[in-house]
Amino acid sequence: MKFELGRCLLNERLVESGKSAEWLAKDLLFKPERVYDFIENKRVMPLKMAISIADSIGCDVRDLYELIPNE
Repeated sequence: MKFELGRCLLNERLVESGKSAEWLAKDLLFKPERVYDFIENKRVMPLKMAISIADSIGCDVRDLYELIPNE
């Protein structure tokens, strides 16, 4: 099954983990603006970055975006 990416769910995952966007940026050595771009759907996370983000906040990489079935 194919999927389209919906909106980014990073902010929701951060809230669930008790972490902040600033913490995530510092943990992964990113600029905070980059994290906010993901949260605001201005940029799509590259796969390697999404894996690192999911690992840092303790979620599955598939939980970072809404997945919309494309039939």
